[in-house]
Amino acid sequence: MAGRNPTLFGTVINWDEIPQREIRPGVRRRIYATDEVMIAHHELDVGMELNPHTHADFDQLVYIASGRCNYYIDGTPNAMRAGSFLLVPRGSEHYVEPTEAPCVNIDLFVPPRADLAGELDYLQPH
Repeated sequence: MAGRNPTLFGTVINWDEIPQREIRPGVRRRIYATDEVMIAHHELDVGMELNPHTHADFDQLVYIASGRCNYYIDGTPNAMRAGSFLLVPRGSEHYVEPTEAPCVNIDLFVPPRADLAGELDYLQPH
């Protein structure tokens, strides 16, 4: 199919091989994406700077892989632990507050976020 990245097919990539970027103190991110879905892996420190924000164009599916946190949607805290999922509807103000480290928050976006595409250079064919 036109537009598909052939590099992704039959290629194994581990999280620890993906470049990690500190996006603000206490928040480190790795991004993986196919042509149709994006996964953002965040390592979050207890006491990190909180970042309330919204996404107008897409929902966000949150998965907590380790640790504990309060995940706020429109001011309402949702207690989450390893294994918890939460859907953040588009347009809702949201943010995460880690309460037990290591807190790993994995976000899924469909379609992939255009504003994070620059973090995917490592996936380009060489």
